[in-house]
Amino acid sequence: MFSTAMSLSTAAVVAGGAVRPDAIRPADLRFCGLRREALGIRLLSASPQAAAAAKRKVLAAAATGNGAAGSGGFDYDLVIIGAGVGGHGAALHAVEKGLKTAIIEGDVVGGTCVNRGCVPSKALLAVSGRMRELQDEHHMKSLGLQVSSSGYDRQSVADHANNLASKIRSNLTNSMKSLGVDILTGFGTVVGKQKVRYGKVGFPDNEITARNIIIATGSVPFVPKGIEIDGKTVFTSDHALKLESVPDWIAIVGSGYIGLEFSDVYTALGSEVTFVEALDQLMPGFDPEIAKLAQRILINPRKIDYHTGVFASKITPAKNGKPVLIELIDAKTKEHKETLEVDAALIATGRAPFTKGLGLENMNVVTQRGFIPVDERMQVMDADGNAVPNLYCIGDANGKLMLAHAASAQGISVVEQISGKDNILNHLSIPAACFTHPEISMVGLTEPQAREQADQEGFEISVVKTSFKANTKALAENEGDGIAKMIYRPDTGEILGVHILGLHAADLIHEASNAIALGTRVQDIKLVVHAHPTLSEVLDELFKAAKVTGIPQAVSEPVAA
Repeated sequence: MFSTAMSLSTAAVVAGGAVRPDAIRPADLRFCGLRREALGIRLLSASPQAAAAAKRKVLAAAATGNGAAGSGGFDYDLVIIGAGVGGHGAALHAVEKGLKTAIIEGDVVGGTCVNRGCVPSKALLAVSGRMRELQDEHHMKSLGLQVSSSGYDRQSVADHANNLASKIRSNLTNSMKSLGVDILTGFGTVVGKQKVRYGKVGFPDNEITARNIIIATGSVPFVPKGIEIDGKTVFTSDHALKLESVPDWIAIVGSGYIGLEFSDVYTALGSEVTFVEALDQLMPGFDPEIAKLAQRILINPRKIDYHTGVFASKITPAKNGKPVLIELIDAKTKEHKETLEVDAALIATGRAPFTKGLGLENMNVVTQRGFIPVDERMQVMDADGNAVPNLYCIGDANGKLMLAHAASAQGISVVEQISGKDNILNHLSIPAACFTHPEISMVGLTEPQAREQADQEGFEISVVKTSFKANTKALAENEGDGIAKMIYRPDTGEILGVHILGLHAADLIHEASNAIALGTRVQDIKLVVHAHPTLSEVLDELFKAAKVTGIPQAVSEPVAA
């Protein structure tokens, strides 16, 4: 998954991560994710002259920040271990702040997201979306279109995903080089206070010093015990993205984001899918109401069946003409239930932090289930519960929120802090998306989470919903399936969570996530104008449906002629 998040200046953030809307200035907003430089987008500003001045400022910072030794006798002001999306976002922001910056990468620039995750998967999902349209004869006829047949070339589809990853990887590398970030090749290890050693196998190691260090090493696919990976018939998402085959029948172990997206791809390309889920319901991480509707739209009409409440205790790859064997046991009693025979199995049981060999023991840091413990400012905590000076960890390696854009937002927040501006990222304002057809997106709390918090803190919540069936743009596309749902406090108008299932849900969620980040209340955002006819009116109607009872409703004043 990939989307954007924002980092706010100290003036805008107060105790507890709350945001003062009156303190936000346009200059305080920073793009996260793959960043504007990597995508070749012009700097946003009020005029071409301001854009040119801003660009000169960034380039000047790069030239001065990375053209000389780091301050205080250090080799660098900042060294980042890991050049994924999180490390990249931190590096670019550091250069913008005038910091001499280096980034260490032992594999390839871009990390999991660009090379084995959200970027190539979006290429495959783009193909599955087109295939679904072409295969839906009823939908095509309703638009007055006739399609004689549809088909695909597997290798060309795989090449599309690989080429996209290569292009974005090149963009990331070039963006850092053009701004003067030193890209150091090798595996990085923290060997002492403000000291990092890096190098490649078979070559001498190099040691450098840095005023501050950020660990951004990401994660790898988690494979439970008893599962044998051969990369051909039993594989993880790393292998699946290569699309070396399209099996007739594939089992997907896990029905979260990864599993759901791959079910969309495989069924569009002709496979039958069987989900194996340990919990009692599919899509356990989603708002229950959204998950129930998603099952009706994304699971039931397709060639998908499922087993819930079971573990895959043992999976054996296909050998000597025999199929893949999956032994299922009851998740509670651990009794054997049945054995599945399928052509392939995708293991989509989540991800594990990649934190071994980082030299954490040299700083008295002990991982927790592999994750590096950090405080609310992403500063690493040692075994005694104390913050380790000048050492930070962002992204999947700290486990706070395992999303690429969250890693980038955390990295930017850290750079703000080491530049002298205290910054605490509000993780409840970071959106997430599942790029199925139609898409699912969310930000903030689910309804059960909000009710639990309300019970604990003694306030009431309200829930409002709107349907895509009432939206003109969605109806014009004949894509009326879907809803938007908002959980909020009727006494204050605070938005607690928004969940969307429908056409372009991944794009629509950002109005809600920005509202939460900026502290915008329902009574204010319902007065915002949305273009007609657009999908954004789904949220417009959602906000307008909310009733705030605890404080006077906002009233717009007429503009003087």
